[in-house]
Amino acid sequence: MKAPRHDTRGIVDPSGLLNRVRFRRHEPAEQLRRYVEWYWLIDWDLPEPYASQLVPHPAVNLTFQWDGVDDPRTPPYGEVTGVALGLYTRELTGRGRVCGVKFRPGGFRPYAPEVPVSRWTGRVLPAQEVFPQVTDDTARSVVTPADDRARVAALDAFLLALPRAPDPQADLAMHLVRRVRADRTVRRVGDFADTAGLSVRALQRLFSAHVGVSPKWVILRYRLHEALEHAGSRTDIDWATLANDLGYADQAHLTRDFTATLGLPPTAYAAEARTLAQASSSALN
Repeated sequence: MKAPRHDTRGIVDPSGLLNRVRFRRHEPAEQLRRYVEWYWLIDWDLPEPYASQLVPHPAVNLTFQWDGVDDPRTPPYGEVTGVALGLYTRELTGRGRVCGVKFRPGGFRPYAPEVPVSRWTGRVLPAQEVFPQVTDDTARSVVTPADDRARVAALDAFLLALPRAPDPQADLAMHLVRRVRADRTVRRVGDFADTAGLSVRALQRLFSAHVGVSPKWVILRYRLHEALEHAGSRTDIDWATLANDLGYADQAHLTRDFTATLGLPPTAYAAEARTLAQASSSALN
């Protein structure tokens, strides 16, 4: 069972989270990798609550959760989380467990072909509302095993049994989002549409139906992830140069986007991240 590479992009306080929970990623069955980026598993047993924060990727997630492990009053349950537009916060308390499926941006639509993915954007729904196949037994089969292999096998079995509608447009959407993520030169929607052989309106319709957000949102979100990663890991940042490298018009635009999403400017976040990292290191020692 091969684990995907370590990647904390989008996690606001990666050291704080990883020092408090057991966080793993695993590849799905080969037949599913076209649509699913990875499975993510988290277990925690905390003496006090911890607020985990994420600047979300443009992806839909299916999760099976057990908020009170071994507590019969809190049975496991499933949820579908659409693309979250702002900062996503989840408070972790007591002893719990989550087994999640992160679909590739564009990869969820073949599992729900009748509904544009934008229908789920900004929403969290009981999994049964999207997948009637989900039962209480489904959730239990995923989250109750202590062994990762058993949890991954249960996720594989559930997804492999779901019908999928072949969709060349989903393949195109996944390809285009990968380009945005990997290529910093993708900055303007008009230029991006031209290179894709689409009109701006056609590109916007494609992203709305298959990704759930606009191409402009995806471009800005991946650039913001890079800014977040720099702010949390470096001390010698030239913010004006970084803003230019990421495709922002100037430093002010980067600061405005960063502040609107995280609630504080990048320089303040960088200082806070260093303080949190030092506190986590001291606690471990």
